[in-house]
Amino acid sequence: MNSKKKSLLIRPSFVAPTIASLALLAFAAAANAQPPAPSAQPLRLMPLPSSVQTGQGSLSLNAHFHAGFTGNHDPRLDAALDRFLARLDYRCGGIRRMQHDAAAGASNLLTLQVAGPGAAIQNLDEDESYKLSVTPQGATLTAANDLGAMHGLETFLQLVNMENGGCQVPAVTIDDTPRFRWRGMLVDVVRHFEPVDEVERTLDAMAIAKLNVFHWHLSDDEGFRAESKKFPKLTETASGGLFYTQDEMREVVAYARARGIRVIPEFDMPGHSTSEVLAYPEYGSGEDIKTVHLSYEDPRAELDPSNEKTYKFIDTFVGEMGEIFPDDYYHVGGDETEGKAWLANPRIKAFMDKKGFKTTAELQTYFNQRLLPILAKHHKKMVGWDEILTPGLPKDIMIQSWRGLESLSAAAVQGYTGMLSTPYYLDHQDTAEQMFLADVVPSDTKLTPDQQKLILGGEICMWAEQINPSTIDSRIWPRSLAIAERFWSPQSDRDVPDMYRRMRAVSLELEEVGIRHIIGPKTLRRSLAGSTDPEALDTFASVLEPVSFGDREDTQHTDAFQSLNRLVDSVVADPPARQQIARDVNTLLSTPHSPEAALAAMRLRHRFESWQEASPSLQALCQRSSRLNDAADRAHQLGQLARAGLESLAYLENHTAPPAGWADQQTSLLADVQKPSALVKYVFLPDLEKLVKAAATR
Repeated sequence: MNSKKKSLLIRPSFVAPTIASLALLAFAAAANAQPPAPSAQPLRLMPLPSSVQTGQGSLSLNAHFHAGFTGNHDPRLDAALDRFLARLDYRCGGIRRMQHDAAAGASNLLTLQVAGPGAAIQNLDEDESYKLSVTPQGATLTAANDLGAMHGLETFLQLVNMENGGCQVPAVTIDDTPRFRWRGMLVDVVRHFEPVDEVERTLDAMAIAKLNVFHWHLSDDEGFRAESKKFPKLTETASGGLFYTQDEMREVVAYARARGIRVIPEFDMPGHSTSEVLAYPEYGSGEDIKTVHLSYEDPRAELDPSNEKTYKFIDTFVGEMGEIFPDDYYHVGGDETEGKAWLANPRIKAFMDKKGFKTTAELQTYFNQRLLPILAKHHKKMVGWDEILTPGLPKDIMIQSWRGLESLSAAAVQGYTGMLSTPYYLDHQDTAEQMFLADVVPSDTKLTPDQQKLILGGEICMWAEQINPSTIDSRIWPRSLAIAERFWSPQSDRDVPDMYRRMRAVSLELEEVGIRHIIGPKTLRRSLAGSTDPEALDTFASVLEPVSFGDREDTQHTDAFQSLNRLVDSVVADPPARQQIARDVNTLLSTPHSPEAALAAMRLRHRFESWQEASPSLQALCQRSSRLNDAADRAHQLGQLARAGLESLAYLENHTAPPAGWADQQTSLLADVQKPSALVKYVFLPDLEKLVKAAATR
């Protein structure tokens, strides 16, 4: 291929005139189009409400605004309204001043009608429904209690848009209620500790997503994060100095309640208990534990189920924590208890023989049977992972399934309540689409209606082996918005493109409450580049995502002191480029002669050229930086992929066939790029492959 031909393939000025003409016509049409009326704009609600009816016109917020109550409500709703007004003021300007200056007895532009306050201790059975009616004259939000009212305020904020020089809310009638009662998020703070302000930011974002359970994973083999005054060695010896004081835990519980969120603590037992055994070896099974384990693959210690002192320890500890965490439910873990130490300990083995236990699973069942009356004494119900489901346990325990729908369904068939987590592990780096379509109770379920009622909902899981306070936001959000919608919205809600449209919009709303899922990765890229304007690195990161937890752990072996400051930590799962490139490629190939295809081709060309321009700078940067040197191959590949894309576009637009061997070269390139490198992967390869194949068949 000569240099002139290569130039022809990669320069936009050589595009076929018909395509360019179509593009100009499309741009002209877009420029002359009139903006739609506010009522015609698609709504940006997420999660999608149960019922939405749009009306005519809109409510203007820029001339007069006052919000107030009718009926009784909990004081926490006053605080919720204050937070609502602050966010509305940030978005619109002047709202708090108008609220402050409103004359006594002024009519409300937004009226909250609440039948009564919520329960003193929030519980599983409270009514979270609400109705929101907006007309050009005013808005009314009605709810049975504070929980529904707070959900309705979040919906109102999502309706606000800027039009005609001010804030407006489209006329709409919304009747909304959650599909599931348990809509949770687990955050592991053991493997990498998260400070209180990060926990509270997460709670603020959970409220936007209408999640209602914060599952706080506070103990594991690698550390103990909750202060106990009854057993001070738990944090003195086994926390590495990183733990929450009792006052801080109470603060988090109060902060969550103010936002309609319950807090469920998890203290693992009898397995995943290395930190407890380090602090109090007398409750262990004979393991020789000398220090907090930093590696996540180190051997695990287990509490001794044959020792009566173990149950006295648990009784005292549960009582102490129960006063801090008032919720009805208490998570005991119960997963992955191997029992190796039990079998190796002659005393415990003799106990098993005496009881007639042939397996460690039977001994764990005995442990759970002893644990149940302790929890009941302190007015708690047991929650645990799949492994606690064994014959002999009462039906009021709750199963959290990490094994999948089959395991959860089996529990429901036996009459146990449960919730699903398997598809919602964020560290698997699945796309928002995959997790959005993974239903807690699929439409083809074999469960009876009564059995389906035992499935209370689901929980998102954010495990902390590969995150720290700087990266946690970008690992949780915005994908969790899609999962939260699956927990809240009707089963029939399956429109993936519309989900992404709304998720990208509400993602910006998360920044209003301090979530750093957008600025956090960019800050890290500035550090990696040593520049305030890391344009090339931003271009690179926009089309990359992290590999899955397992793939990363196989290579990196992270531990508590691992520096999470490399390229993989500065990119996010399922970035917008995945959908954008797929949409443009599909448009170009499905309607090749349309103005839309011409615009898609121009966007693709611009994108490929930006990759081509960035690649040399990235390769030089990778040579200079020890934190980027593992990404050198990926940086080189970016330029190769850019050329493949530009050449494909040129062959398609010029209606010419590529030379012999070209398709094989691109196929080889795409296969090579699929190989593991730098713990990141490209998100657009299937769509580039479509483009290459289309060009090759010209």
